[in-house]
Amino acid sequence: MLRSMSRSRLVRSFALGATIAIGVFALRTIGARAQEPSPSAAAVAPAVTEPAAPAATASTAPVAAPAAAATPKPPDPTGAITGTAADVAVKDPANPTIAEVMETVGHNKISINFVWTLLAGFLVMFMQTGFAMVETGFTRAKNAAHTFSMNYMVYPIGMFGYWVCGFAMQMGGVGAVAALGGTAPLNSEFTINLFGHAFGLMGTKGFFMGSDVYDVGVYTLFLFQMVFMDTAVTIPTGAMAERWKWSSFLCFGFFMSMFVYPLFGNWVWGGGWLSTLGKEFGLGHGHVDFAGSSVVHMVGGMAALAGAIVLGPRIGKYTKDGKPVAMPGHHIPMALVGTLILAFGWFGFNPGSTLAGTDLRISVVATNTMLAGTGGAITSMIYMMWRFGKPDPSMMANGMLAGLVAITAPCAFVTASVSMLIGAISGVLVCVAVFFVEGTLKVDDPVGAISVHGVNGAWGVLSLGLFADGKYGDGWNGVPGTVTGLFYGDARQFFAQCIGTLTCAAFVFTSFYLFFKLVDVLIGNRVSAEVEIAGLDLPEMGALAYPEFEIATSTGSSGALPAPTPMPAPATAPVPAKG
Repeated sequence: MLRSMSRSRLVRSFALGATIAIGVFALRTIGARAQEPSPSAAAVAPAVTEPAAPAATASTAPVAAPAAAATPKPPDPTGAITGTAADVAVKDPANPTIAEVMETVGHNKISINFVWTLLAGFLVMFMQTGFAMVETGFTRAKNAAHTFSMNYMVYPIGMFGYWVCGFAMQMGGVGAVAALGGTAPLNSEFTINLFGHAFGLMGTKGFFMGSDVYDVGVYTLFLFQMVFMDTAVTIPTGAMAERWKWSSFLCFGFFMSMFVYPLFGNWVWGGGWLSTLGKEFGLGHGHVDFAGSSVVHMVGGMAALAGAIVLGPRIGKYTKDGKPVAMPGHHIPMALVGTLILAFGWFGFNPGSTLAGTDLRISVVATNTMLAGTGGAITSMIYMMWRFGKPDPSMMANGMLAGLVAITAPCAFVTASVSMLIGAISGVLVCVAVFFVEGTLKVDDPVGAISVHGVNGAWGVLSLGLFADGKYGDGWNGVPGTVTGLFYGDARQFFAQCIGTLTCAAFVFTSFYLFFKLVDVLIGNRVSAEVEIAGLDLPEMGALAYPEFEIATSTGSSGALPAPTPMPAPATAPVPAKG
């Protein structure tokens, strides 16, 4: 009986599909024939008898023949005849001038760069989703709404602060960005002179994106730089998750987007003093950071370190004798999906930093980015299997992110093999750093943000000073010649990278340590113990991430769920296998 019913359904389904296919084919045939000109049209049309030409006389003036009607353009399925000289706007199509053609060529080149930069910025903006998923997945369910909301609100908060003054302080004195048509209004940098050398400290044009910078190139640059800033601001939300008071988080978002990030960003990307170490002191091309290993990731990592130190560890994170206790995240698949989203967004982060779709180096940058992330994921997996007997999904994710962070600075200046090497080192480095931060420094970082972004951000800019192969970067930061690292003959470039790395660590950590200490005195940084134990979702946000679920707490349970018993083990590692 069941078999006959299945056969009947199969026959009916086949008949329905065949009927639809025949109908579609018939409609396409009718439509195609309707567009064809009728071959008998000339025979059906009435014959037109041309009048005899008048006899030529002395008084008869010659009459110009009417212009021939333009031949209609046929369909172009291959694109071979779409986009021709006819599409170039000139006064006299029969006699175009070189100036007219060059103007069109220049306009199209900058247009391509605009579209490329904007699309890359859109990809980087989508990375906020990846960060939200990674951090929420790595934290406990009772804090999921709070963690995700921080990653959500950091986007509008950061953008607002950057619009007010952050962009002006960072890029207000960058000068002409040729790839975007010049950005002429950004021409005011505050500098001081010491020992006969100029030190640029901050830009002074572009506050509130006012009428003085109402320029298409400036607006393109604002969008692209803004999403980079937001990436940096979102990094500490992971390290300080599960005990950070919402009001303190809001203050942090404004402070970082308006002051700390723009200042260091100006020193490296906005024409400030680190970028001019080459011109002023002969140190290579100055501090070079192609897409933000230091400007974005290390800044975020140092801010996270300062904040996590001031905030202190979560309740129950350490035993009485100081051993770390595992507090596993509630949704590892969410974190892994978030990691893949971030890896996808990195194709906007790094290649987009050319600011030019016409710069063919983007293929090298994109491939190097992909390879470094691969190297980091593989070596972190191998390291965890070697040490603990299991790969640990959380460390595989952090390994990939560490490789991506590290390659962000040197991605345009190194070969594919070196990119894989940089990523492979990052994968091991992030594992070692996580255990060092957690076990030796006693700093509680629920997602490993300090190790991923801070440690590997530093490694990234230093690796540029070691491995830059001298094939790219002619004229970078106003210095003639290509960017060359220590292993290719230029020790001065490595020295400039060291100066930039130390400056970032000292300036950012000190700024945020003092900031969080001040906030602690004024409004407090941390929620109460009762709120932390119960979970931050309802007390801080007014909504639960999982209202239908029963969430167990560290001191008891809601409903019939038993309270979990933490096991003393590294937060990101399984228990070592017994040999």
